[in-house]
Amino acid sequence: MSQTDTALELPAMRVSYEEGVLDEGSLERTWVEQLQHWLDAASRASLPEPNAMVLATADPEGRPSSRTVLCKGIDDRGVVFYTNYTSSKSHDLIATRFASATFPWFAMQRQAHVRGVVEKVSQQETAAYWASRPRGSQLGAWASPQSRAVAGRSTLESALANINRQFADTERIPVPPHWGGWRIRPQTVEFWQGRRDRMHDRMVFALTGDDWRVRRLAP
Repeated sequence: MSQTDTALELPAMRVSYEEGVLDEGSLERTWVEQLQHWLDAASRASLPEPNAMVLATADPEGRPSSRTVLCKGIDDRGVVFYTNYTSSKSHDLIATRFASATFPWFAMQRQAHVRGVVEKVSQQETAAYWASRPRGSQLGAWASPQSRAVAGRSTLESALANINRQFADTERIPVPPHWGGWRIRPQTVEFWQGRRDRMHDRMVFALTGDDWRVRRLAP
């Protein structure tokens, strides 16, 4: 297939969204309850990685970057994920203190968008989550200099082997000092349901002062 053939196909790619409806009467009382409701539905539908979210950040010059991370906590304080504090994403968050995240449940023709300021989670929360991680994931967090250039795969394998030896006799591996959680404290949370003819439903919980208000956005 030529590049021309591929280019001609792209404009014709479309799906008619007819899986659901979202209106004021069907929303849960709070954004937390609505997000948990949709996340539970995605899990029951056996969607792959239902808690995956596309995290968007920007550096001090405003240059954006995005990547997929896993949501590991939702409550009325916000949405939590864990990472290396020396990673590119953490450098962005430290500099700007703002992020957005999108849960893309394509199979259900739904998305949820969370936007707000960020903060590091407490050491106690990080330790509790760290203890739930498989040992291999714990060792990988110690071994990987996340976002830094490395000479090759062998460099990573060697680093992991060294960490394995270092903690060979350690039953409970400690949390690395460079690793922990970030919480996005939402200022807006949008719930998007695809509809026919691109007349999608967009319902937004927006924080105004100390109160949350709901409004509909045009598609």
